[in-house]
Amino acid sequence: MKKALAFLLAAVMLCLSAGCSGSKQAAAPASQASGQASQAEAKTGSGGKKVGVCMPEKNLQRWVQDGDNMKKVLESKGYTVELQYANNDVNTQVSQIENMITSGVNVLVIASIDGSALSDALKQAKTNNVKVIAYDRLLMNSENVDYYATFDNTKVGTLQGQYIVDKLGVKEGKGPFNIEIFSGAPDDNNAKYVYKGAMDVLKPYIDSKKLVVKSGQTDFAKCATEHWKTEVAQARMDNLLSANYASGAKLDAVLTPNDAIARGVLSSLKNIGYGSSDKPFPITTGQDCEKSNVTSIAKGEQSMSIFKDTRTLANKVAGMVDALLQGKEAEVNDTKTYDNGVKVVPTYLCDPIAVTKDNYEKTLIDSGYYTKADLGL
Repeated sequence: MKKALAFLLAAVMLCLSAGCSGSKQAAAPASQASGQASQAEAKTGSGGKKVGVCMPEKNLQRWVQDGDNMKKVLESKGYTVELQYANNDVNTQVSQIENMITSGVNVLVIASIDGSALSDALKQAKTNNVKVIAYDRLLMNSENVDYYATFDNTKVGTLQGQYIVDKLGVKEGKGPFNIEIFSGAPDDNNAKYVYKGAMDVLKPYIDSKKLVVKSGQTDFAKCATEHWKTEVAQARMDNLLSANYASGAKLDAVLTPNDAIARGVLSSLKNIGYGSSDKPFPITTGQDCEKSNVTSIAKGEQSMSIFKDTRTLANKVAGMVDALLQGKEAEVNDTKTYDNGVKVVPTYLCDPIAVTKDNYEKTLIDSGYYTKADLGL
């Protein structure tokens, strides 16, 4: 009887032990699931909101970098991001915006192809309570734009013009020097600011004949480059050279407002022998610090470019998205300058940096924006 009783007691204790153990094992997955839920909730602290990012094209390296940086920063904040490129076609961009609105985006970030062509799409966004941030290019003729984030484009032009003046030494009385002027796309509002910034610096010296524009073409419209295209710039440069410099006159400087235009101008110059010790390249400017252009700067071909750190711009826009979706006001530093024809759009201006052969490593490589391998150096 004692043996049977001991056996029965041992069995009861074993069952109780198994029950307790099973209870602990069951609790562990519940705790783990709770932890996983907390992590998921933290990652989607944005409340599962969706952001549509509309970029104009993939042909220019800068827009690919802008889109990638924007997507990376917004996703790190927990937002779902739909990123689209419109192949420089306005109708395609309109269709993409409309589809994003239909798909339920809460905010649209738009780098427009033509800032004046999206009024109907922006009205549709307003109707559906979708907030709109103009990215780098101002959206024109619409009240349905909440914020604008860009670089100080007037300063971009000022840096380009000042570089030419300083390198030629015209302020110190040197000259006269021959210069030709290029401006950006006529349907890009930014191009006008860049042109103005540069011409505010150059025009006094053009008026005093220290800088001579042999073609006589200085108006924005005359100097414009459709869609900032390299081939358009090269064709115009070919015409300027054959019409004004065929007799051997030396070209000392070209105001080239971005890197795509600079590539076209340099190709044209190379075709008639510029780039040798007897015929050095004229001073050329640029904007965006595209990889091939930075390599050109390192080799002593293109003179300079303007660095617009898209990481900085992406972070500022992500902050605007956060503010809009929390019903707050976003950080801005300009509330007077950017009138789109209907309203002055609250704006955040990021600071551009002039890059030359002397500082490209420190500015671009040491900061982690590029590696030497990226530039083939």
